[in-house]
Amino acid sequence: MSETELAAVADGADMIVNGYAFTLMDGNIRVLKLRAPFNAAVFSQDGEMLETSMDDIELAIVADYLSRNRDCLDSSHT
Repeated sequence: MSETELAAVADGADMIVNGYAFTLMDGNIRVLKLRAPFNAAVFSQDGEMLETSMDDIELAIVADYLSRNRDCLDSSHT
């Protein structure tokens, strides 16, 4: 992924936490690690992990970021 594409993801993100871009898209939450864009995950609106290329530790960290900052993410679409 080019720097231009990463910048576009970051600009379009609804929330960025510690280098992870969270974007609400198609009813799901897409997460991309901006410093390593091959690390990604998709969560349902309920917070259930649907698919990922992250290891278990990183996935747990991202899920925690999502649960702790859910209000910020939801308010970006109201």
